[in-house]
Amino acid sequence: MTRARLLFTLGAICLVAMSVRLSAQERRIMSPAGGSATQIGGYYDPVRGFVNGDWIEVRYGRPLKRGRDIFGADDYREHLNDGAPIWRAGANQTTRLITDVPLVFATTAIAPGEYTLFIDLGATPWEFIVSSWPAQVSYDAGNREALFGAFEYTPDRDVVRIPMTVETLPRSFDQLSWQFLDITDTGGTLALLWDTKLASVAFTLGT
Repeated sequence: MTRARLLFTLGAICLVAMSVRLSAQERRIMSPAGGSATQIGGYYDPVRGFVNGDWIEVRYGRPLKRGRDIFGADDYREHLNDGAPIWRAGANQTTRLITDVPLVFATTAIAPGEYTLFIDLGATPWEFIVSSWPAQVSYDAGNREALFGAFEYTPDRDVVRIPMTVETLPRSFDQLSWQFLDITDTGGTLALLWDTKLASVAFTLGT
């Protein structure tokens, strides 16, 4: 192989590699989908492992901080709501709660099933909302029977609306995260963490 042909071949390989890399970057989702789950109400068997546990899961989009002061600006509520009446508490598709077992938030019980989750940042303290509004799989402007994000949300389908405990943390969480904390046989805490905020609600198993 001549020197010129070798240089041409190496150049072509580099161009292909750069093209593949750029294509992968273009396909990367800015706020990737995430999920958090726990099993509750079961027990550990020495042979079979965890037995008879019921699943509780939150599915949501996970935006990144990207150097922003998420909750520090005077207009942070408007920024996070992004034109919707309340915050989707995630990104892209509506945040969803899926539970295989009845749950009780404060004094309100919800049956097993799929729900949508929102946070009212305009309330003091913030309010945690569980809604029976269905979630759209992908955005459809003509679909008035399901939501994408929190757009077109209305409170008439709220099944839970309770105050949250909002704490300021000594560290900053770069990517929004829903987490299950302090889980026991009878309940636990569902928490949202982002930047320096931890907002949480307690729940118990229903009957």
